[in-house]
Amino acid sequence: MEGDGGPMWGGRQASPPREVWIDVFKNCTGAIVTLGDIIDRSLINEADKLFIISTYSVGVDHIDVKAATEKGGIYVTHTPEVLVEAVADLAMGLLIALARKIVLGDKLIREGGIYDKWGGWLLGSEVHGATLGIIGLGNIGTALARRAKAFDMKVIYWSRTRKPHIEFALGIEYRPLESVLTESDFVVITVAATPETRHLINEERLRLMKKTAYLINVARGDIVDTNALVKALKEGWIAGAALDVYEEEPLPSTHELTKFDNVVLTPPHIGSATYETRERMAEVAVRNLINVLMGKRPLYLANPEVLSIRPLQALI
Repeated sequence: MEGDGGPMWGGRQASPPREVWIDVFKNCTGAIVTLGDIIDRSLINEADKLFIISTYSVGVDHIDVKAATEKGGIYVTHTPEVLVEAVADLAMGLLIALARKIVLGDKLIREGGIYDKWGGWLLGSEVHGATLGIIGLGNIGTALARRAKAFDMKVIYWSRTRKPHIEFALGIEYRPLESVLTESDFVVITVAATPETRHLINEERLRLMKKTAYLINVARGDIVDTNALVKALKEGWIAGAALDVYEEEPLPSTHELTKFDNVVLTPPHIGSATYETRERMAEVAVRNLINVLMGKRPLYLANPEVLSIRPLQALI
């Protein structure tokens, strides 16, 4: 899900050509992939020897897990948990940047003439005491709630599964999704990407938000209907947005979202982009691969049903 390690564009790193992956899947026992590598059914059908696909990411929506499971039982592993704190840090950072117009202020300083424009330009919103709505109370949502409590924020949440033990431990409150949207000053999306959560935040739900509220997405791009968000920003339904993920990645520099001063944009999936987190992700991805090839259970298995199809056996 949210903040995964992925490809870097600009000529430095990208997914290998498809013919390279076909060769890997035909001839290798294991493969390590990233979020930018699209591992679909047609590619998996080329897998003659493949035993495991280890992805260097939390989310597995770039892999046809069902096809991998059906193809003789290919193990699919991933790297959750190790990037939780880094992504929560970024989400909080984006929230503060929006509230206090930090990015806009930096832009005005660099362009010159800021003091000629002083006045209402940089009046922001206080974070202290505001209401934070979290959509998806998984590990990252919980870590974000902990940070928000340090700012004396009131934290409410909606999740597909209610978490009473976390409510009690952190002093946060469950709400229906619509109530989270209507009550919150800041709405942060950390829910997992599934067919059911695609365009979860659509035009109808964006209209429920306060005109003074901000939307922040560090989960997956297609959870928010981009066209609806652009409309909301143009017509002033919300005060602004911050995005680490997009429906179209990489986001073109000419995209309408780049035209708004009340929108903060980061390169896709930098939520996990710290030296410490990326190193831990790499270690987990490799350990998952080695464990499976040695006949041991991996640290994180995305398709546990595969165990009954192809029991673990030492291959090295």
